[in-house]
Amino acid sequence: MPYRRTPQVQARLDAQREAILTAAAALLAERGYAGCSVSAVAEKAGIATGTVYKHFPGKAELVVELFQSIVGHEVAAVRKAAETPGDPVERIVAIIETFAERALKVPRQAYALLAEPVDAPIEAERIVFRRVFRDEIARHVSAGVRSGQLPPQDADLTAAALVGGAAEVLIGPLTTDSADAIGALRTFIVRALGGRHA
Repeated sequence: MPYRRTPQVQARLDAQREAILTAAAALLAERGYAGCSVSAVAEKAGIATGTVYKHFPGKAELVVELFQSIVGHEVAAVRKAAETPGDPVERIVAIIETFAERALKVPRQAYALLAEPVDAPIEAERIVFRRVFRDEIARHVSAGVRSGQLPPQDADLTAAALVGGAAEVLIGPLTTDSADAIGALRTFIVRALGGRHA
């Protein structure tokens, strides 16, 4: 007869997994990907290193799950921002400004999400992350073109360029105390879209 976990055992395992992810999130925000080793996560969570390996095969798999969770929250935030009243340009600006403002509140974590050297599985998650943002922006670009509020353009190409440009602009402020980039980013977005106001 196969072993079946009791509800108490499953609850303990679930609590361990949650503690591991919470510790990893804290380390990612404090030290970035490089400082998020399995041993550091175990120490932060107050558990043995071997316990982390019972839940995750290694650092990359742990951080992939963490990235997916963080990205889920970021996507929800920008989708909510895109519901703001206004024309498509204002909605696109709201998406990127919301992402930028949230990133600047946790710069080390945001840098890890956007640009820090990482292992291949995390790089694959970054591609998914960018595509989700691209698709959300492209939806509003297409709406603007259909309504005549934006000039004809390839919505996917424009959206990909905006996501890439916004990420590149943010790298400086995330790693140094540089001047406010959000205002300049807003102007760039409006001009890149061919919008009528900056």
